Amino acid sequence: MPEQKYSVERDLKEAKEMADALDTYVRGDELYGRIGGVFGGGAMPSTTVGALLMRLRRLRALENRLSPAQRAELDQIEARHDAVRNEWQLHYSEKLNREANSRLDAMNHFFEECNNSPGLCAGNYLPEALRRTIVQEIARSMEGGGTASGDLTAKMRQVDSKLRRFAQPSDFIWDPALRDAYPQNPYWWLYARPPRPEKK
Repeated sequence: MPEQKYSVERDLKEAKEMADALDTYVRGDELYGRIGGVFGGGAMPSTTVGALLMRLRRLRALENRLSPAQRAELDQIEARHDAVRNEWQLHYSEKLNREANSRLDAMNHFFEECNNSPGLCAGNYLPEALRRTIVQEIARSMEGGGTASGDLTAKMRQVDSKLRRFAQPSDFIWDPALRDAYPQNPYWWLYARPPRPEKK
């Protein structure tokens, strides 16, 4: 998982690929778009608005670690994103809402695992923390754009209530290089994880 061994270069590369594909993506039906190529030995992640927003916000939060050339590239990526969002506002908003709900719904399988097998719960937490983080970025964007959804906020609270039942406070679970981009409030789930069952 890239967040376990963070690379500014990889984040910029993925953000650029996603931004370049954004125009076609927001107008299409597919929720989890594919972009080609391999970077750093791993396949590129799916293109979604939320995945792009997550990268843009954390790259900006870590801006003091970027070279002047990287800052210029980030400016261009943000400009590309903003142009697509402004041109296709309705499509963009619909994709955001669909993605947030899809990611929250997908977490129900994890909660079933936690109820049935605590060992699996502990081992499968990291992808769920990523899902929840992306939903937070989506909610932040919707609120900033004046399209906040009361239904989405309520659903996030329900998911957080379930997460809190299984996760206990811990050290920051991602690469320490990302800590400055993710303060404990509101990203509390990145400072928590389910305990591993003791071996008998």
